[in-house]
Amino acid sequence: MNPSKKEMVREMFDDISPKYDFLNHFLSFGIDKYWRKRFVQILRDYKPLTILDVATGTGDLAIAVAQLEPQKVAGIDISEKMLEVGREKVTAAKLDTLITLRKADAEKIPFSDNSFHAVTVAFGVRNFENLKQGLGEMKRVLRPGGVMMILEFSHPQNFPMKQLYGFYSKQIIPVFGRVISKNRQAYQYLPDSVAAFPSGADFVGILSETGLRNTRCISLSMGIATIYIGEK
Repeated sequence: MNPSKKEMVREMFDDISPKYDFLNHFLSFGIDKYWRKRFVQILRDYKPLTILDVATGTGDLAIAVAQLEPQKVAGIDISEKMLEVGREKVTAAKLDTLITLRKADAEKIPFSDNSFHAVTVAFGVRNFENLKQGLGEMKRVLRPGGVMMILEFSHPQNFPMKQLYGFYSKQIIPVFGRVISKNRQAYQYLPDSVAAFPSGADFVGILSETGLRNTRCISLSMGIATIYIGEK
């Protein structure tokens, strides 16, 4: 029996967890740090007191939103190995009392309805096995008036970024990712999953279908990444 997408993703991220942060920053030339900074700037306007970071991985976004001085930040992920790296980073940042990371499935979020002022995801929704179920769960735990914010890779549309990004993602990322991580699958999965995932107006439409209001998106770095926003 072939493993499910969820099991494949979990095993893949468990395997690359020791090199994940390095490769993330290396392959993006550090631009991912700017994307998270912009994300936090937008989230600041909502003044969230409680934040759930879904598919938190090694906790980069959970740690970044801590600067908003919320009362609580919870992070969930299906990869225990990624979470172990994240917990070390949380401890090093002296944020243990604020941030809690736990293993959990985005499609079965272990929190009550209307629990959080903000629910966030960075580079994780395209890994959901059932996208609409995951988004529905995120909406369920969001408080009325709360905000859902998602940072995800997207599809540049204009010359020359469209051509440059296409070449880089298909030819360069898989080679460097494979050599550094020693995982042949992981960094081929990255460009393939980005190419297959809806972006821009298409994904905004999916957010609207979940029942969120005021849905919109903000393009970053000429369309390489996009921030999606919806309110409950």
